[in-house]
Amino acid sequence: MVDVSHKTATARLAIATALVRLDGETRALLLAGKLAKGEALAVARIAGIQAGKDTARLIPLCHPLSLSHLEVEFAAEGLDGIRITTKASTVAGTGVEMDAMTAASVAALALYDMVKGRCRAAVVEQIRLLHKSGGKSGTWNATDVAGGA
Repeated sequence: MVDVSHKTATARLAIATALVRLDGETRALLLAGKLAKGEALAVARIAGIQAGKDTARLIPLCHPLSLSHLEVEFAAEGLDGIRITTKASTVAGTGVEMDAMTAASVAALALYDMVKGRCRAAVVEQIRLLHKSGGKSGTWNATDVAGGA
């Protein structure tokens, strides 16, 4: 791991996203909480939170952090999407980007698992960092261009 012991502990925030695409009928059942496997959004939320907390165990060379807050939210997008947005925060000497992205990724995979029996064509896509703040490098916001601002 990179040595971050010389870095000043500052408030860190990262926001990440993932998109799950599925057919409209499955999405309607998902949003109504009526899938055969149960409350898919609740399961995916808990999966994302657990994964975010375990990021250092899942991603080699990622620093273990004591997260102050981690949230996973869902919103319908377009005719066939569920947008997952995660926010991770802490006060530390390194950022929480990987924690937020891991939470988004695993929440999307859990959601996929909950719908795959009904919608074989479900797709997980667009896992990306939207925002990071804190630390020496300051604030960064994604743009629509690959690589961001």
